This record gives sequence, C-alpha cells and structure tokens, in this order.
Amino acid sequence: MVGLQQKQRRTAVLFALGAVLSVLVFFAVYGRAPLDVANDAFCRGGYIEKDIQQHYAGWLFYRENALGFPFCVTNAVNAPTGVSVAYTDSIPLLAALLRPVSNAVGGTFQYFGWFTLICFALQGGFGALLCGLFCESVPACAAGSLLFSTSPILIERAFRHTSLGAQWLVLAALYCYFCGRRQGRFGFPLLFAVNLLAVGIHPYFLPMTYAVTLALLLEYAVTTRHCGKPAVFLGCNLAATAVLGWALGLLYGTATSGGQALYGYFSMNLNALWNPAGVNGVLYSRFLPAQNQVGGNYDAFAYLGLGVLIALPVAVFAARGRLAGILRRHWALCAVFAVLTAFAVSHVITANGVTLATLPLPASLIKLFSVFRSGGRLFWPVYYTLVLAAFAGLATLPRGTVWITAAVVVQLWDISPALMQRHEAMVQAQQADAFPTALESDFWQAASGYETLYSVQGLQDDALHLALFAADNGMTTNDPFAARYDEAALEAQRTDLLAELAEGQLAQNALYLFQDEGDFLQAVEPVQNAAWCGRVTSRDGSCNWYVIAPGLQGRTFDALCTPYGENYPLRLADYTDALWNRGVLDSTRKTVCFKDSPFARRKLQNAQYLCAGGQSYRIAELDDHDAGWLMVTLQINDATILWDQELTTQ
Repeated sequence: MVGLQQKQRRTAVLFALGAVLSVLVFFAVYGRAPLDVANDAFCRGGYIEKDIQQHYAGWLFYRENALGFPFCVTNAVNAPTGVSVAYTDSIPLLAALLRPVSNAVGGTFQYFGWFTLICFALQGGFGALLCGLFCESVPACAAGSLLFSTSPILIERAFRHTSLGAQWLVLAALYCYFCGRRQGRFGFPLLFAVNLLAVGIHPYFLPMTYAVTLALLLEYAVTTRHCGKPAVFLGCNLAATAVLGWALGLLYGTATSGGQALYGYFSMNLNALWNPAGVNGVLYSRFLPAQNQVGGNYDAFAYLGLGVLIALPVAVFAARGRLAGILRRHWALCAVFAVLTAFAVSHVITANGVTLATLPLPASLIKLFSVFRSGGRLFWPVYYTLVLAAFAGLATLPRGTVWITAAVVVQLWDISPALMQRHEAMVQAQQADAFPTALESDFWQAASGYETLYSVQGLQDDALHLALFAADNGMTTNDPFAARYDEAALEAQRTDLLAELAEGQLAQNALYLFQDEGDFLQAVEPVQNAAWCGRVTSRDGSCNWYVIAPGLQGRTFDALCTPYGENYPLRLADYTDALWNRGVLDSTRKTVCFKDSPFARRKLQNAQYLCAGGQSYRIAELDDHDAGWLMVTLQINDATILWDQELTTQ
C-alpha cells in the first residue's frame, strides 16, 4: 500500500511539474492576452495566417444560430443545408459546452486562448509522465517534458490550427499504451476518454489515438490469448465515439467534399524530420538550413529539433543489444506505426524538391483516403515516440540527468528563433493592421443590412473576412470557407441562382458576389436596373468583388467602387493554359480574349480600336467561334502590356 501511494504521489508530482513548465512556455511565447475571452483581436487579425479567422467565424455563426440537434450544426454556413463547426475547426465539443456560458456572459467571447493553454498544460503533464516510465529521476523527467511542450510540431500548430494543438491526446494514448504493456492490462478509462475526446476536438486525432489503442489491444490479446474483452472495449469505444461524433454533427449532411487538394498533395517529405522550415518562412533551427519541399509538404512539418536529432543515434547505440527484443515486444505498435508512416508519406513519394515516384492507387482509394487528405499529420504518434526514444536512450547513460538536461538546452537553443518569431506574431496579431481586412469601401457598410450573402461563383477574395462580416451582421452565407462542404449541392445552388438572375429575379434581402468579372458581366444585364451592380476593390487593389446589391441602385459610393454601366471598363479574361497567358495568346502576343457577354459584345462589335493608358490599338479581327469567348487580334507588338488594364473601345 505504501509503495502504491508513493507511486501515485510521484505520478502526481511529475504531471504537475510538466504542466507548470509547459504553462510557463505558453506565457513566454504567447503572453496573457489570448486568455482574455473578450479579446478577439488575434482571432480577427489572424495569427501567422488566416486559419484562426475560420475557426472564430464558425464559432460566431454557431453561437448566434438557433440551437438544434445535432449540436454544433449552424444553418448560417453552407446555407440552407448547414454544416457542423467541426468543419470550420472551431472545436465542436468546446463550442457546445461553452455556448450557454458565452450567451450568459454576452458580448465578445473567444475560448481559443484558454483551450490552447490547457493543451500546453496537458502536453507537459503527459510528456513528464511518459518520461517517468523510462527514468527514475524527477528532475530529468521534468526537463524531458520540455521536449514535448516545446515540440516544433506543437508550436507550429498552436493558434494557427488551434484544434490541432491538442497533441496531448497522442501523448496520453502513448502513456496508456506503455502503462498497459508494463501492467499487462488494457482497460484504461483514460484511453477510452482520449478516443472519445478526439472526435470532439478534431477528427484527425482519431486515427492516431485509435492506432495506439489497437496496438495495445492486439498485443494484450496475443500475449494473454484472450481477445473477447479487448474486442468489447474497442467496440464500446468505437460506438461511443460514433455517437458523440453524430451528436456534434460530424455526420450531418454530406459535408465531406470541398478543398483544392486530394490525398497525396499534403504528404510528408522524406526530409521532414530534419527540415526546420515552417510556414511563412519561420525557421525552427539556428543551425540547420531549410530543405526543399514539394507541393503541400509544408503541412506535414515534422522537425524533431537538434537536441532530439543528436540524442536519437545515441539512444539507438545504447539500445543496440536490446533493440531487436524491443521491436518484437512492441510488434503491434511497430505495425501501426508503419501504416501511419506509409499513409503520411502517401503514394506521392517526395524527397527534398523532387517527386521520386507516384504509386498507382485506385480512384476509389484516393477518394476514401482524402477524408484525411492532410495525411502527413498522421505521423505524429511516430514523431512523439521518437522524441520519447531519444529521452529514454539518454536516461540509460551514466549521469543521464546531465545528458538529458544538455539535450534539452541544445533543443531550446536550436528552436529559440521560432519561439521568438511566434511571440512576435502574437504581438502583431493583437494590432488592428496585422492582417487588415480588404473590406475597406463604404459599400460594405451599406451592405451590412442584408440577410444573406450569396457567393454565386468562385471562392471570394478575402473569404474569411467576408465570413466574419456575415457573422457580425447576422447574415447567412453559402460562401465555402469551411474545410468541408457539399460541393455538388453548392454548385447546384449556384446554377439555380444564375438561372434566376437570367430571368431578372432578385432576392431583395440578398447580396450577390462573383469572383470572376466575365461571369458577373454575363449575369448582370437582366437585373442592372433593380440593384447597384459593379466592382468593389480593396484599397491596394489586391482584392476584387463583383457585386449585385438589390435596393441600392442609384447610390454613390467611394472611389473603390466602379458602378456597372456603359462606361464600365473592359478587362482581359484572366485565362491561362498551355496556349494562353492571362488572356494573351502566347504564340503571337497579338490576340487577347474576353469572356463572352452582352456587354463585351456591345463594346467590341463595330469597334475599331482597343484603348488603354492613352494608347489605341487597332482591332484587326474579332473571333467568336469558340463558344463563351471573344478573341480579339490587335495591331500591337506585345499585348501583355494590357494585363490588369482598364480598357475602352473606339
């Protein structure tokens, strides 16, 4: 009994030390500002990139939406069908639990700061417990916990992909696995809870935690020759997970498509473990240079850190006589790790800046695997086991605590530039101009009274600020800013909207947005007298929206707005393929193209010159034989000078 109490006391001390150290890391990197629930500056401004705006917009839509079942479904997004905020990465379980609290408090309420702080505390706590399984020294385990709480893959995701900061789920699953192997048991309530929580935080954790769970159950079943109880445990856990996922809306509708890439694009490069290149140019090493990557390899970022990279060979050498036995003893864990690694590398095998091979996969498998299209993330259980192996190897050396402390110092010194950059990024994200919205025209103030925002064609510029704009003003929207949405249903809805516009039908409470000017010009003619129609830009000209705003006809807005009419300028179609470059025929550079529309035909038919920048270029030929396009051959040396120009005709 005394021994058990001592063991429990040691476990509690280790967890507390790891958690406290990790909380200190959080405050050193991010400060206290994110913990103010009334401070949403870093959510609106964007942290590192704009993904947190998606997370926050999803929460805002859900918070103001009528409560229904399944929970966490908001009909204000992907309207009228709706979508679960799991697909805006808004941490659905937390959104459901905190919605009553936020409504009681009122006003601005964001939970991403406290969620991330708790994730750091649990990361450090479970990191220390893992270390404690392989080392008796409490100071060494406390130091080792810093390898987990300052893990580059945790720092890379925290606040950027907020829900993916819950990497403590992986550590907790690994802790249960190693405890289970030592104690000859599998029925850990903690492991059951971890798998359940994974579906409520982010579905990408499910294959990671369940892979570790499966390894423990298989090894237990083979060792004891009893498979009934492990099968029941797994079945009950899967059933509970499915029920919670259903209740939180993960199975709601058909929001399983969307996005610009399939499985294989966000694959793990073979150099990932020693490539310190994070997103937006952040370098996680003082010593190692950034390595080349291909396509979406950046999302499979898995830099171990110099301290771990140095310690791993030492660990392998120290365990050389026992390595084969260790692998045999943990055969199921090795097997699931091999599967996770293969999935992370994918059938598109890349090394540095080269694609070594693309293995043939049936289209049905690619579609299935694209449920987890960012497959490189599934390497995380292997990643953290490598970190643990590095620690355990050093712990076996004479004066192991000294070597562990040295490795941690090297690790922290190596990644310190990235920690400082992340600190500066959080400071900048608190400033209003960190990621300024492009919605600067006074048109948007007039447009705030609509009930619906329709994205009639294309993904809109600055889509996430548009989502925040819609959420702030109580609008519904079909704008596809969620990570998953029903692509077929959206296209069918857009087809219906275009058909209604062609018949001159407008919903007076809806704002219509187009991404492409040619499509706007094709749709605007029948409704131009019943709405303000035209182009709205950002102040720097980087963002453009082509809008139909019912009821605002006759209104005059600022210089960022160009109303549609006979004086509206022409622009080249931004079309590029093997023959065309942004609307200019590459072979001659004398022929340009426009999308066919009544307006473009009126402008070009019978015109003799195309004019831009005070210069006139004679029209030699107008060709409309290619359906949907008007091709104009000019007497010009190089028509690329017409890119991005406002054109008129004579």
